[in-house]
Amino acid sequence: MALSRRDAMKFTGLAAVTVAASSGYAKGNEGGAKAASQSILLSPAPIPAAKGPRVVIVGAGPSGLTIAKYVKKANPKVDVVLMDKRSVFMSGFISNLVATGVLPLDFITHDFLEGARNGNYTFLQATAHEIDRTSKTVYTNEGIVKYDVLVLAPGIDYDYSKWTKGDIELETALRTKFPGAFIAGSETLTLKSKIENMEGGVFVQTVPGGNYRCLPGPYERSCLIADYMKRNKIKGKVVILDENPNITIKADGFHSAFEKLYKDYITYMPSTTITSIDPNKQKIVTELGEEIDFTDAALYSRVRGNKLLEIAGVAKDSVFNKGEANIDPFTYQVIGDKNVFCTGDVRPMGFSKSGNTANTEGKIVANNIVKYLAGTELSQKTWTSPLTVCYSAVAGDPMRAISVHAEYAYDETKKSFGFANAGTMEKWDGADGLAGGKGLVEWGKGLYRDFFN
Repeated sequence: MALSRRDAMKFTGLAAVTVAASSGYAKGNEGGAKAASQSILLSPAPIPAAKGPRVVIVGAGPSGLTIAKYVKKANPKVDVVLMDKRSVFMSGFISNLVATGVLPLDFITHDFLEGARNGNYTFLQATAHEIDRTSKTVYTNEGIVKYDVLVLAPGIDYDYSKWTKGDIELETALRTKFPGAFIAGSETLTLKSKIENMEGGVFVQTVPGGNYRCLPGPYERSCLIADYMKRNKIKGKVVILDENPNITIKADGFHSAFEKLYKDYITYMPSTTITSIDPNKQKIVTELGEEIDFTDAALYSRVRGNKLLEIAGVAKDSVFNKGEANIDPFTYQVIGDKNVFCTGDVRPMGFSKSGNTANTEGKIVANNIVKYLAGTELSQKTWTSPLTVCYSAVAGDPMRAISVHAEYAYDETKKSFGFANAGTMEKWDGADGLAGGKGLVEWGKGLYRDFFN
């Protein structure tokens, strides 16, 4: 019998599993190896049987970690399984301070199992490669996991298409040599190594358009790299190529830092569209014909939601929005499937794609899930706003930071969300800036405590 596409993906979703199974078989017994790999993929994952309604969360970032903890906290009878392909948590927020040597690597590195122990939920290190929403089954490299409610919080991926036009070799070179470093982990370590080995020249930091992860992040990083150059007497310059017409958030604070602290170290180029990048010659050409030769770079492309949304069939239909979840913006439930919630960076609402926003949003979604399991119908009336509190360092020694605090409100006329009760603190050059630096560190510690303790 011919296999359907869905069945084929279940059986062949992860080549690594097949290779592992095949290694125990002699040549000529490929059929036995295939059967073994299928058995692994279609057997239950090695976790205890559910003792209540099971909530499965795919993605252990700030949103997923928060949901796992607070669903279990609100109703201990709910069985919660949090899965992630990584074995160790490393945060994107505060990573610029780690990359520039202001804070140690262990500040942003944490143990998933600590969260599971303290939150009394199950952590499964596994990669989800197929989701069957009809049978409520997640297929992973560790086997299958059944759910009553599924949460998809897989985070972002990069969208290099504007730069590469489908050239996979070029995309691979950009990802490998000049990663954007806004997906924490190896990219963070690569950026840290680049900065530590910096001897001078031009470092290019790009800023994408759209609602990308951590709106102030590229500007903060530019300040901290310039600060590193200044402190270590490195003859270099940070060139910021910004798709946007101006700094997207905390503009006064960053512009002031560029001018007063880093006039000789930062060149800011707004409204810059890149038309080509040569990773070998290390040359960028812009729409206006400007040629920028660079010594090193963090090339931050536009972002999109993780491709798991398309695999699960919950992405929006249009090409432009394919990386966003097709959900009710007030309940976070997938249109046509209320048993699936999507949250964090993949949600389509224009909230900040930041760790703190995902954390506060996660508590809202956890509350929604517990209500839904109890039979409550969710609607616009049950919606509450997430909160964005974000600190950005403009200097590392001494640490100085600016900040923003905002909620969101829905505009019925425009049919969209916008800031509400927003306020910023953008004075970095006095006591406020020093207090902001201390506040940044405590803000980070507070988020980690909420995830893992």
